[in-house]
Amino acid sequence: MEDVKGKSKRGLLRIIFGRTTFFILFTGLQISVLLWIYLWLDDKYQAYGYGVFTLIGAILAIRILNEKQNASFKMAWLIPVLLFPVFGGLFYVFIQIQLETKLLARRLREIGTKTKHYLAQNQIVFDRLAEKSRTNANLCHYLSESVGFPVYDRTNFRYYPLGDDFFRELLDELRGAEKFIFLEYFIIQPGVMWDTIFGILEEKAKKGVDVRIMYDGMNSFSNLPHDYPKLLKEKNIKCRVFNPIRPAISTSQNNRDHRKILVIDGHTAYTGGVNLADEYINRKSRFGHWKDNAIRLKGEAVKSFTVMFLQMWCVCSKPQECDFDFSSFLDTGDHFHSPALDMDGYSVPFSDSPLDHEPVGHLLYLDIIYQAKKYVYIMTPYLVLDDDMITALSFAAKRGVDTMILMPHIPDKKYAFMLAHSYYPELIEAGVKIYEYLPGFIHSKTFVSDDEKAVVGSINMDFRSQYLNFECGVYIYENPVVEQIKKDFDETLPKCVRMTKESVEALPALHKFCGKAMRLIAPLM
Repeated sequence: MEDVKGKSKRGLLRIIFGRTTFFILFTGLQISVLLWIYLWLDDKYQAYGYGVFTLIGAILAIRILNEKQNASFKMAWLIPVLLFPVFGGLFYVFIQIQLETKLLARRLREIGTKTKHYLAQNQIVFDRLAEKSRTNANLCHYLSESVGFPVYDRTNFRYYPLGDDFFRELLDELRGAEKFIFLEYFIIQPGVMWDTIFGILEEKAKKGVDVRIMYDGMNSFSNLPHDYPKLLKEKNIKCRVFNPIRPAISTSQNNRDHRKILVIDGHTAYTGGVNLADEYINRKSRFGHWKDNAIRLKGEAVKSFTVMFLQMWCVCSKPQECDFDFSSFLDTGDHFHSPALDMDGYSVPFSDSPLDHEPVGHLLYLDIIYQAKKYVYIMTPYLVLDDDMITALSFAAKRGVDTMILMPHIPDKKYAFMLAHSYYPELIEAGVKIYEYLPGFIHSKTFVSDDEKAVVGSINMDFRSQYLNFECGVYIYENPVVEQIKKDFDETLPKCVRMTKESVEALPALHKFCGKAMRLIAPLM
């Protein structure tokens, strides 16, 4: 019954606060204008009317073509603007004049500028990496100089190929917290997982541990009570809700906090695909077996996740509530240099914002694909690609790189599955190997390449993750954990079925048509 209520709320939410409402309003206006031209204007004025709309469409088209954005987004805008100038033009103008989005972007810039010194690059570490690999140093230069995330060389990792494994070890780490616990998740839902974690958090808060929870505003409609922050405050737990859903239609509602970050005492951090709900640990079955992952960091790179969390905390707080010194959360004593931990290799924890015009996750994925020599393996729940990504994957396969993508066989969203299948034929024809996970749903977002580099985080292979949501992840180079991530692919592959040109052609005709049709507006979905 609770699941049904949650789905109903999410459905109502999409209607009221999503772009659906404006789509309906502007479509109705488009029809009204056309009827007005046909029924009430004579032939002479009909021509003038069409001329005006054509001129408006042309002006907007010129503006769109000259914008600094992905070509797929330009195409997705050009179609409605040119075909339906009233609807498309109003919708485009509505998107461009969003004051709330501009204020959020300014707040992010201000906080980033104020706190960037906490993430200054250690030049000795960078020079050491440059001596070892100029190519990887170039990538880390981009991550440090363009988006403010330094490369570290003293971090230990542990990889969890299932949410089940992550959950068991997380509880022990939480019980050992002494100073603070920070949690930032897209989904938090009552159940075995969250109730168990919350019990520990409540106990720690009673003992004076600084416990802070941050979650995306969508939870208030589908998973958690609207007054949940107040309930947490009563238990000495601080809470912030990112971008709460308000009774006003705004495109900022489309920029969700999809990050998964958990930091304990500044010396231990987690990220990955796992949210805090029972399906992620297979205590509840929704789409067969849920294949997800997480990764634990211990050491210096944890500093970046601590700063990421606190920056977003300040974004969600009043200015006077964010005048504390970040450094009080960054002093972890000897934890950074524990001789018991294997700290080989290099890593860059990073965050990706949709408001800084810097598609970090997208460019990082492209770099890995183009630099791959032997193989590049990808796990992703969704596959909605722009031309750059299609070209990169196809070119990698054509030049002899073993290019493999693991996808779900049981989807959570049927429209996303149809859309993903529309990309299969051209990728398969280029030599890309695509497999679907027979037991159920893959939710992992993971890259691994050439036994030397990997990315684990929250970034899907779709437009929403790479351009619209706030995301995070960690790039890893020549750390022993890369071998564990590769092993996960090797052990998952026998549970998958390889998709061929024939198997795609055998899909229902309507399924294939809908997938191809949705590619017209895929960037706007």
